[in-house]
Amino acid sequence: MKTVLITGASSGIGYELAKVYAENNNNLILVARRKDRLEKLKKEILEKNNSKINVLILEKDLGKANASFELYQEVKKHNIDVDVLINNAGIGIHGEFSKILWADMYKNNSLINLNIRTVVELTKLYLDDFLQKNKGEILNVASIASFFPGPIMATYYASKAFVFSFTEAIREEVAYSNIKIGTLCPGPTATEFEKSPNMEKSTMFAKLKIMTAKKVAQITYRDFEKGKNIIIPGTLNKITVFIARFLPRKTITKIAKRMQEKK
Repeated sequence: MKTVLITGASSGIGYELAKVYAENNNNLILVARRKDRLEKLKKEILEKNNSKINVLILEKDLGKANASFELYQEVKKHNIDVDVLINNAGIGIHGEFSKILWADMYKNNSLINLNIRTVVELTKLYLDDFLQKNKGEILNVASIASFFPGPIMATYYASKAFVFSFTEAIREEVAYSNIKIGTLCPGPTATEFEKSPNMEKSTMFAKLKIMTAKKVAQITYRDFEKGKNIIIPGTLNKITVFIARFLPRKTITKIAKRMQEKK
């Protein structure tokens, strides 16, 4: 029985990953801003699994300064040894970067803090622990956006490119160890993300066939358990990433822009 720490567990892929890991007899530490959602999830998990596992919920806004260190210390206070870290928490902003007012730049900075800084800090904190015992697993959630520039969602796409590159690099650095490190790169997924301002009207969510968060979570668990380093759920998403390798950057940038424009 492992203990799995999942950030951004109150909805979407994180929510479904929690249920999948619970079904496979793992203890859970679930982290998110919305405690009511976490309590609902905990109740659902314990009822379905007959309370055979332990579920700890921690209310934490990981976009705030020092939140990663605070979370790490809180887990230590509970005397829990984490075996698997899943950095899932993240946000997106839809709109042209050039049109963001300076008064609204705090939203952009919050995205950078949560999507990049928190991933780096939590990865470092738990990687140090895992190296000491020469075992552990880290799964960082990026996106197929990692492989493209993203006009109209420039900062979000760039943040996911960072997560992908960062995770690839540290996996190679600790290749000598027994630590498993992977990157999840989902495509458009039915979560609360697409319901954010302007996203529902974008071509990507209006016209493309998107996967359910449950399906993404099931594929992720299966592939990560098999030892896959890069997980891209869905055949269409795999094909999209593959084709992008052979297209000029200017072309894929224009395509990405078209997908983010309103229908």
